[in-house]
Amino acid sequence: MLEKMKDEIELLSRHIEVARAVVDHQPIGIMKLSELLSLPSHRIRYSLHVLEQLGYIRASQEGAVATPRTLELFTHLDGDLDELIRMLESMKPGIKGR
Repeated sequence: MLEKMKDEIELLSRHIEVARAVVDHQPIGIMKLSELLSLPSHRIRYSLHVLEQLGYIRASQEGAVATPRTLELFTHLDGDLDELIRMLESMKPGIKGR
């Protein structure tokens, strides 16, 4: 069960890394993103597809560009991650006798 959660977190991390690169280098294509992030193009393509489906990027003739939703994501990312960390921390078993 936890291995699946770890895999999902790693995938989410990659999507966020790709979204950041798009924001910083837009418009940008798959090959340039692949080179920039040292990731295979099929992984970049999948992340771009997911990000586009969720409304965080859009395709243009020049390459991927960020939408206002992406900027909102990064504005709230630290707080959202802190909330997830708190949730995970609450799942840890307490040590008895302390």
